[in-house]
Amino acid sequence: MKTETKTPVHIFDVDLTVIRRTTAKYFLFLFIRLGYIRFSLVSCLLFDWIKYKLGFPNIDFIENAVKKMSGLKKTDIDRVSEICFEKKIKPNIFLGAEQLIREAVKREELVIFATSSFDFLIRPLERYFGIEGSLSSQMEYSDGLTTGNLVGYSLFGSKKKDAVQIWLEQNNICPQDVSFYSDSYTDIPLLEYCGNPVAVNPDRILKRKAKKYGWKILKFKDVLGSVIAT
Repeated sequence: MKTETKTPVHIFDVDLTVIRRTTAKYFLFLFIRLGYIRFSLVSCLLFDWIKYKLGFPNIDFIENAVKKMSGLKKTDIDRVSEICFEKKIKPNIFLGAEQLIREAVKREELVIFATSSFDFLIRPLERYFGIEGSLSSQMEYSDGLTTGNLVGYSLFGSKKKDAVQIWLEQNNICPQDVSFYSDSYTDIPLLEYCGNPVAVNPDRILKRKAKKYGWKILKFKDVLGSVIAT
């Protein structure tokens, strides 16, 4: 019989939880500005965002968007993602999230991200915090070009919960030993599954749920860029 680890585990959503905005938004606007794709290719994301804000998310919106992005060079994606991290993502890390992650790492507790964002955007963030093994959506490549598909499925909504559940089982970790941090109502299935659910800058639906069940609520405002600027 395998023995479950009792080391505290911290799993963080990324967009709007650790980062002030969505990492994909930062990346796509930079990718468009540099001329790699046209805005028309991803304009459908605006409608999906509106549906999400209204509480009617399209669970497959990432898969649908990726279908329109075939033929992109992996080398271009990786290069722009590094620029994006330095110019957009890093300055917009919430100081409150940074403190939580740094302190957990210092205590030698396990920290990963679980996000629907793409792995090429999360890797620089992992390096910044000195962690590894995060769960994220992954582009599929063939001969160095995107195929228009994902490897497996996106980690959005209940699919993120499924991915984390598999990861916990593979690593012999009890869900009760896990703190999960998220801003979004789409992560409620995973918040309910973990022993210590934490709502960070929660949207209205998650805030209502958190208050009803007595979940911890954190509010982050200041970002790393505001400190750097001073």
